[in-house]
Amino acid sequence: MRQAEAPCSRSSLFLLGQNRQGNWVVQDQRGLCGGIFVNRTEALRFAMFENGNRPQGVLMVPGVFELDMNRGGGAKPQRQPNVGWDRKQWAA
Repeated sequence: MRQAEAPCSRSSLFLLGQNRQGNWVVQDQRGLCGGIFVNRTEALRFAMFENGNRPQGVLMVPGVFELDMNRGGGAKPQRQPNVGWDRKQWAA
């Protein structure tokens, strides 16, 4: 019996970048799968595994890149000015 492929395995392009909190984000272009990682190495490892170990299938996204699994059309980078927000304001 052949095991069914996960939706992620059929994606050919993965976007990789950092969110506002500094975590590394990976998401396929269709928005079907992705994840948040504590370091770039693990994020890249996930993207490479899911796209069949093809480096040309991973794009680094400049600026802020937030994971959005609700969007069927895929993730879109959110370009924002580099404002110096204070992490303490989020702790309250």
